[in-house]
Amino acid sequence: MPFRIYASMDPRMPPREIAAHARRAESLGYDALNVPEAIHDGLLCCQLALAATSRLRVATSVLVAFPRSPMAVAIAAWDLQSLSGGRFELGIGSQVRGNVEGRYSTAWTPPVPRMREYVGALRAIFASWQDRAPLAFEGEEYRFTRMQPFFDPGPVEGGPPPIHLGGVGPRMTELAGEAADGLLTHPTASEPRYLREVTQARLEAGAARVGRAQPPPLMASPLLALGDSEAEIAAQREKQRRLLAFLYSTPAYWPPLALFGWQERGERLRALTREDDWSRLEEVVDDEMLDRFVPAASWTEIAPLLRERYRGICDWIALPLPEDPRQDGRCRRAIEELRA
Repeated sequence: MPFRIYASMDPRMPPREIAAHARRAESLGYDALNVPEAIHDGLLCCQLALAATSRLRVATSVLVAFPRSPMAVAIAAWDLQSLSGGRFELGIGSQVRGNVEGRYSTAWTPPVPRMREYVGALRAIFASWQDRAPLAFEGEEYRFTRMQPFFDPGPVEGGPPPIHLGGVGPRMTELAGEAADGLLTHPTASEPRYLREVTQARLEAGAARVGRAQPPPLMASPLLALGDSEAEIAAQREKQRRLLAFLYSTPAYWPPLALFGWQERGERLRALTREDDWSRLEEVVDDEMLDRFVPAASWTEIAPLLRERYRGICDWIALPLPEDPRQDGRCRRAIEELRA
């Protein structure tokens, strides 16, 4: 089965540039565009991408869920699905406690039970609009029992948007197997051995728990060092080294490090951030660690490399657009080769 290929997007991209970015991804043959939520509002950015395209699917990857009511997310997702004629995909995640409490000023509760209810609430709201089912969702965290006809938007073309779940830890990954339409892996957890030995088993366990015949699709989102020359690839490797060091300073992302016996590096990175010594983070990520987590290749080499690494492991894969538009032709050929 060929990969479904998602374009990625720099979270720092100004909203005014998103429409052109989405049109470029569509012209290169990508199946979909992942829209991050880190600096800008993920739902607003999806609206800009969908309005600018006609074929490309557009997904939040991932929307920070808990600071938002499921009803507010459901309304926005329904509007995006209606606007696009069924091309929207809703990816949600829990974020880490420090950000939920300190950046969003939202109370923290155990994330897996809360996310189970969140997904259940979304599906109940969607069913009330699409199938005219009575809205009667009652849980520990969320309660939705009122939907007057005036506030009901009615059915949408293409049906409710799929709900994808971002997950790294064991219980959230199992929850994706139980309740989601897809699992979106984090770049820190997209290494093939980790996906094969850890992630797939957890997805299958979650699916089996609720009697699903098959686990949902899995997306790999590896960091990549791509270029047309050795100098370009080397520069990209250093860029990704800095990003990897920042990401692995967060304890929630350490399980892949533990698999390879490198958890102490995560602890060192964490200590440096607590000392406010951000400039030294990249020193902790040596070349062996970088090679493990960041595939490096030219645009003509990347398709066979990704096929070798991820065949039989994932259904969807994220591939960045070239930074230099002059490389677009090689990117287009790589996409075609990945689908071969």
